Amino acid sequence: MAVDLWSAMLTLFLIMDPLGNLPIVVAILKNIKAERRMKVLVRELLLSLVILLLFLYGGQAFLSVLGVKEEAVSIAGGIILFLIALRMIFPQEGGVIGLKEGEEPFLFPLAVPMIAGPSILAALILLANQQPGQMLDWTLALLGAWLISSAILLFAPALHRILGERGLTAMERLMGMILVIISVQMLLNGIGHYFKWD
Repeated sequence: MAVDLWSAMLTLFLIMDPLGNLPIVVAILKNIKAERRMKVLVRELLLSLVILLLFLYGGQAFLSVLGVKEEAVSIAGGIILFLIALRMIFPQEGGVIGLKEGEEPFLFPLAVPMIAGPSILAALILLANQQPGQMLDWTLALLGAWLISSAILLFAPALHRILGERGLTAMERLMGMILVIISVQMLLNGIGHYFKWD
């Protein structure tokens, strides 16, 4: 059982991909006043944890009530990430998510889909469905993966200071191109699972 817990924690951590999300989080936070960045990030991390726990314990029931399949979550997440990626590659007024200078993101897109993304939500639903008798293990695995991911993402404001605006812009464009590829793969995965492609 302990092995299951640790392997689940590692899997969830890898799906969360905090290192991959770090430059994107920096890009989203760059238009926020420096003294507010850490508070906003902590708030979004806590919101993501609430959403992750809700999906672990009630995700399948919620999707069933709405008549939504897990594949739809993946496709929707892919579309959202694709739009964010385009804004990173081709910057517009308002930055990555179209916020006015100093305006703070709330829930979207930091908590969802950057931290609590479609892949992690689908993985939690799968864990809960396949082995419902081990919900305590899955909760601990989720908390462990979230804590490690949060510790990495809390480094985002320091990364902003280290890179400076020009370095940040270069990294933002590069991550935008990578995010386009990831978002297209999420779309293909969702469509593939819907039509049962291998």
